[in-house]
Amino acid sequence: MSQITAKMVSDLRAKTGAGMMDCKKALVESNGNEEEAITFLRKKGIASAAKKADREAADGLVESYIHMGGKVGVLVEVNCETDFVAKTDDFKALVRDIAMHIAAANPTCVSREEVPTELLDKEREIAAGQVEGKPAHIVQKIVEGKLEKVYQQICLMEQPFVKNPDITITEMIKQQIAKMGENIIIKRFARFQIGG
Repeated sequence: MSQITAKMVSDLRAKTGAGMMDCKKALVESNGNEEEAITFLRKKGIASAAKKADREAADGLVESYIHMGGKVGVLVEVNCETDFVAKTDDFKALVRDIAMHIAAANPTCVSREEVPTELLDKEREIAAGQVEGKPAHIVQKIVEGKLEKVYQQICLMEQPFVKNPDITITEMIKQQIAKMGENIIIKRFARFQIGG
């Protein structure tokens, strides 16, 4: 087994934001391999984020973001569990990033649960009309695939994060839950656009 040095722990902590003991344990588990240690920490973080998702988030911030010389504006409410976390620079930066993302990506709702039934029915009808004449099971798959694309376009939580399109907003929030140690919920937002 390779020797785990303080520098290895420190480097891993700088890359991941995880605690010292977690970094040391990850390096021990991965026999000093930094890439495996990062994977270990990510798995642990996402697992612990999933556990925190049931906890009540009754504190947080409302952030505004104005873009394009006052042509686009966003108000967003993001909740966490405590005032302590709400006041941290990391949380403030997260809320600002979310507001900036909303300005850029123009979602219409936070999650798929908020998508109006009428909109889904209309999209189903359009998609089915585009594939008329095909067998029913194929039509069903195509329609469901098109609905998934609609969700990715209009649901904030399912959109690729504008600053890192490799992850969705949901995945970004899970990473922040793991980092900050509290449940985080995007409660609501409003986006205003001149002439929009």
